[in-house]
Parts: sequence; structure tokens; C-alpha cells
Amino acid sequence: MSGPERSGRGAVVDASETAERYPRRWTALLFIAVAQLMVVVDTTVVNIAIPSTQADLGMADGDRQWIIAAYTLAFGGLLLLGGRVTDVLGRKRALLIGLAGFAAASALGGAATGSAMLITARALQGAFGALLSPAALAMVTVMFTEPKERGKAFGIYNAVAGSGLAAGLILGGVLTQFLNWRWAFYISIPFAVVAAAGAVAVVREPVRSRRAGPLDLPGAALVGTGLVLTVLAFAAADSDGWANGHTLRLAGAAVVLLAAFTVVERRGRAPLLPPRLVGDRNRAGVYLALGLSVMTMFGLFLFMTYYLQTVKGYSPVVAGLGFLPMVAGMVVGSTQLGGRLLAHVPPRVLISGGFLIAAAGMWLLTGLQVGSAYPSVLLPAGVLIGLGLGAAFVPAMSVATLGVEPRDTGVASAMVNAVQEVGGSIGTVLLNSIAAGATATYLGTRRTGGADPSEALRLEAMVHGFAVATWWAIGILVLAALLAVIMITARPGDPGRDGPASGKA
Repeated sequence: MSGPERSGRGAVVDASETAERYPRRWTALLFIAVAQLMVVVDTTVVNIAIPSTQADLGMADGDRQWIIAAYTLAFGGLLLLGGRVTDVLGRKRALLIGLAGFAAASALGGAATGSAMLITARALQGAFGALLSPAALAMVTVMFTEPKERGKAFGIYNAVAGSGLAAGLILGGVLTQFLNWRWAFYISIPFAVVAAAGAVAVVREPVRSRRAGPLDLPGAALVGTGLVLTVLAFAAADSDGWANGHTLRLAGAAVVLLAAFTVVERRGRAPLLPPRLVGDRNRAGVYLALGLSVMTMFGLFLFMTYYLQTVKGYSPVVAGLGFLPMVAGMVVGSTQLGGRLLAHVPPRVLISGGFLIAAAGMWLLTGLQVGSAYPSVLLPAGVLIGLGLGAAFVPAMSVATLGVEPRDTGVASAMVNAVQEVGGSIGTVLLNSIAAGATATYLGTRRTGGADPSEALRLEAMVHGFAVATWWAIGILVLAALLAVIMITARPGDPGRDGPASGKA
């Protein structure tokens, strides 16, 4: 163990005290990671099963999008409230409530007899996930404070979370192909049981210096509604365009509500999002960089899924397996690069360098053709993207959560999840809109007369649209790297410190 380190508002805490308080912290990390894995797997495992679900329940085409939207909107809109509830109730209690609620909602979804029941279950999954995720990350934040241990812990946590995205695609394909779509929901229950049993046995409630205070319900209503309207505005722009009156009304209402939230938080006695958190230069930089980077990642997952299944004709199972190189890269990047180098290399170097490595992988995808062989393009691209993002996310999460007062660890952890969820939702809609527009333009310039395009031309246009959107993703990722260089000033081994060294935004 190293010597004393700084925590909170400059208070010195010997790293050995952490080991004494949480002697079984590595075992606890295993079960906490299982809990987070369940949430991440659920974001993709259900997606693969949507066609079968729609057919079995007789859902209209206009309703199927809500299988995804109900979850993401509830999850993203309630994350900050979930983080503050975590601070009020206690992290272990919030973790267990979140696990129990998520499991019950999953059982409800698996037993759904109609679209209304299914969509309600998805919204409940999102709501309990919004409590579970910040509680899990907050536990990791307070149990691991020594720089080397912290880097390793966040590396493991991030590797598990990253692998869950692809694991969900694989599981979704296997369960749908060999059982039925209902198991895409039921699969969450054993995850929850294992995680809850382990949490009861080995997770200790971290010591809290002060009670977090009452819940800021007006702030929760403003930010939750504002974030939901933001995502809906981007979704409306995808179908109707930004000049459409409905789109403009949604966007305007979102801006008003989020501005009102800012005013309420500055004046409130117990704000949902304390200004001291986002006022720190390092944390503000990480929030911006993380949100932008996840925009590109979620859009990329969507493009690769469609490319593998629609263009190449792979089965759901084989398409899921196609993501394994990216998962392997993310595991290596998280544990061997980000985790090991966190105590020795400035976080902004790791974060910006990781984003640029991922951008290089995306650059390979801009040359994708209908006939491209998987080993020549998708394999190396996936490895580079996973390696870069894995190396960047570990120091980003550490900077975003270290140096936070114990009473704020839940909401600080929620902010990490919130910027990723909102960024992912916006990125999916934005990049999909760009790809669809480029595809339509390509078809329009190459169609002969009024004849329908051939299948070959349609696939060629689709791949062209993916390539155009990927160039935009590269630009967004380079911007995230630039923001990390400019805004993050934390030093190796001591990221996220409050005080004069960190500066203010």
C-alpha cells in the first residue's frame, strides 16, 4: 500500500484505513460487477429479440420503438434522482432495492401478454436500473481509494460493463433463436439473485460523514423531464427534421426545463446536483468527454448490428459473436492500459489517447464495402475501438468520482451514468439520422428513372450511409479528445482532487 492520500475536501486518508474498513472489497467488487453487468446486458439482449417479440404480441410497427425508448427514457431521466436516493438511503440498501426491483420488472416483462404490459415492464426496469447503477459505482468509488488498487478496480468494473454490451447481443441471439424472446427478460433474474446474495454476504455499507439531506423533488422533475424531452426532440428531428414545429417545441421545452433546473439547483438548500460537483474543472471535462464518446459508441453498435445481419446476412448468434474482438479489446484496454497506467500517466493523456486510438479503428470502418471480409476490416477495427475506449473510460470514471464528499458519491456516480445514457440516446438518433440521409441521397443520385433500386444498390447505399455517419463519429470522438486535453488537469495517481490543483471550470 502507498502512503497517505487526499480525499474529499483535502482531508488526508491513509490507504490502509480503506483496507481495514473493507477487508473483502475485492470479493464485493465481483458481486457489484455482476449487478452492473445485468443492467448493461439488458440494454442489448432485448434489442435482438424485438422482431420476435413484436410478432408474438401483435405489436404495431409504431409501438415497437417503445420497447427500447421506455427503458432508456426512464433510466436516463431518473438517474440523478436515483443517485441522490442512494446517498439518502445508503449505498448497500439502494443496491439491494435496485436488484430486487429490476428482477421483478424483468419477470413482468417475460410474462407480458400485450404491448402495454411489456412497455410498463421496460419502464420499471429503467427506473430500478437508475437506482442500481449509481449505487454500484458509488460502492466502488468509496471502497477503492489507493491509486493502484483504484485503477485495477475501475479497470475490472469497466471491462465487465463493456463486455456486457456484446454479451447481451450474443445472449439475445442464442435465447431468441433456441428458446423464445421471453428469456431475454428472464435471464436478468439469476444475475440479480447472485448479485443480491453476494451483496448481503460481503458488501459493507461505507461510512458516511454526513447525511445527504432531503430529496430535491422539484429538481428531479425538471431534469428528468428535460432530459426526456431532449431525447424526444432528437427522435422527432430524425423523422420530421429540425425545422418541424413539433421538433422545435420539444427542443424549446427541453431548454427551458433544463435552464430552470440550473436556477433551482443554484438556489436550493439540498440540490439534486450540487453545483460543487459540476463546478470542478476535471469533472466537467470528463462529463463532456464521456457524453460525446458514448454518442459514437452506441451509434457504432447500431451500424455494426445492421451491417452484420442485413448486409452480410449473419444470424443473430453469429452477429453477436462478431462483437467479441471489440469486447476483447475493451477488456485489455481497461485492465492492462487504463487500469495499470492510471497511477503513473496523467489522466488526460490516457483519455485523449484512448479516444484517438478508437477514432483510428472507426477510420478503418469508413472503407467498409458490401463485399468486405470480416477479418480484413471489422476485426482490426473492433479491436482498436475496444482497446481505445477501454483505456479511456477507466481514468474518466476515476476522475469523475474521486475527491467527492461521501454525501455526494451517489449523485456523482449517477452523473457518470447519466451523461453516458443521454449521450448514447442522442448519438443513436443523430448518427442514424445522418446515415439514413446519406443513404437516401446515394440512392437518389444512382437510381435510373422511377424504377425501384436493386437489392445490390440498396445494400451499397446502406453501407455508404454507415460510412458517412462514421466520419461524423470520428469528428465527435476527436472533439472529445480535445476537450479532455484542455479541461482535465488532474495528476497521475491523484485524479479528481478538489482544491486549487484541479482548478475550476
